[in-house]
Amino acid sequence: MIFDQALSYLLGLGHETLNIKLGLANTETLLAALGNPHQEFPAVQIAGTNGKGSTAVMMDSICREAGIRTGLFTSPHLISITERIRIAGEQVSEADFARLTAQVKETAEELVKQGKLETLPTFFEHVTAIALLAFREAKVDLAILETGLGGRLDSTTAARAEIVAITSIAMDHEEYLGHSLAEIAAEKAAIIRPGVTAIIAPQTEAVLAVILGQSEAVGVEPRLVEPGRHKNLSPGLRGRHQIENAATAMALAEALRGKGFAIPPEAIIKGVANARHPGRLELWEGLPRILFDGAHNPAAAGALRDYLDEFITEPMTMIFSAMRDKALTEMAAVLFPAADQLILTELDNPRAASFEMLKLAVPDDFDEANIQRASSPDEAMRFAKELTPANGLICVTGSLYLVGAVEKLLTDQFHSVARQRAAN
Repeated sequence: MIFDQALSYLLGLGHETLNIKLGLANTETLLAALGNPHQEFPAVQIAGTNGKGSTAVMMDSICREAGIRTGLFTSPHLISITERIRIAGEQVSEADFARLTAQVKETAEELVKQGKLETLPTFFEHVTAIALLAFREAKVDLAILETGLGGRLDSTTAARAEIVAITSIAMDHEEYLGHSLAEIAAEKAAIIRPGVTAIIAPQTEAVLAVILGQSEAVGVEPRLVEPGRHKNLSPGLRGRHQIENAATAMALAEALRGKGFAIPPEAIIKGVANARHPGRLELWEGLPRILFDGAHNPAAAGALRDYLDEFITEPMTMIFSAMRDKALTEMAAVLFPAADQLILTELDNPRAASFEMLKLAVPDDFDEANIQRASSPDEAMRFAKELTPANGLICVTGSLYLVGAVEKLLTDQFHSVARQRAAN
């Protein structure tokens, strides 16, 4: 199996959220048939609504600064699925990804044939197994696992991490996790199991009550990250909200010390400063500059708006698209007033909101003369370059799928120009 075949197979399983099956049984059965690769290394699992990916990459950066060989599993990806699996800071190769996909595919199909699985595992269950196999092969010292959705029934929970963390919890994915903050918190807090070390980022009072209740029920004394305690940290990731994520990563590092990992203070400082997380307040220099941020719920939109208000003074064109199951009106109310020009575009994704849905979310007082409709991210970028002065800013936001589509477009254009120049 080559990489393109592996990717086609995985995508053929259905979109990772439209075809989600919450539950651990399939993943546990699959991992057992693969020899339980997750039992070969300790793991940290990070759940939450916002900040879990940033915390994971900072944790990974800290550990690598300390000389710890890490395996990092995150989602979603922006351009290539190989971004989801990193070993010692490097993406898994396409050849290794294809080979491991073939192994998981063959194992899963055999389990179905034997009647041990009713259906093939989902996209995300497959990729989780691929990541854990890659980590075993690479003999990692530690796996850092970002949950995909929720926590209680997320496939990463099957890895039985000894240390868990919960970042900021807010409303998102209500159709899967519950229609109240308490229900969503309960799903995520369920990763706190008997015997784990639990790190809890600052939360609202209602969410914290749920987390403390779960902790008490399983006999765990959680370690609470104090808000504002580490204002002297200097995260490499933009945005004041990253200070809390950095403090959570720092608390995780301290928990790892308790498990015998040698992580000196200077590794924490350097790791936090050197961490990178594409698509999250990621700024590309140029004329005009481009800011990418995959803010996909009201809380994340608020963090982006805070950054825009504090640091952006130039004329701004905003390209926006989102999934139809998101809180479009709330996100629009936060973000759109910051834009001088607004470009709404649709995405090639079964969950994507239509232009009509996006338009309905626009605040009544936003000048319609400053709204453009684009049929694709490609057309949206063409419009943005025409509308934005050289000293301005293009902000691409609302969905990581949009961010990924635009970054791939610009990267492909850059390589095309470079090839033409080389040919001449």
